[in-house]
Amino acid sequence: MKNKASSGAGPSQRQLRVGELVRHALAEILARGDLPDPALARVVITVPEVRMSPDLKIATCYVMPLGGKDPKAAIAALATNAKPLRGAIGRRVALKSIPELRFRIDTSFDEGSRIDALLRLPQVKRDLDGTDTDPNDSREDEA
Repeated sequence: MKNKASSGAGPSQRQLRVGELVRHALAEILARGDLPDPALARVVITVPEVRMSPDLKIATCYVMPLGGKDPKAAIAALATNAKPLRGAIGRRVALKSIPELRFRIDTSFDEGSRIDALLRLPQVKRDLDGTDTDPNDSREDEA
């Protein structure tokens, strides 16, 4: 039987479930301010996604400070506090082993804004509306 993870089929149901458990626990820890680090206390951090490695040993946490204020500083503060965060997650989530935490800046909001801006371009609007028809298009004549 072929390994699903190597076939590029996407994350397994187990990876998705564990990722959500870790995401909820991490978001709760950050929202409550359970860590004594002042760098994390000054900023509200959202956790839109956590991706688990196939063996569930690494959790890549995509985070963004609310308002997008200095995301590199937030990533640095989270990386500095990775061990205490991992311990706090371990107390909240019943897993065989608690994954190593890696933090990345979430760019999905920027990507969504970029796509939205592209869809608002006049050329794209024209194509989507179908208002500009090509007079040389012979498909109408075939009917």
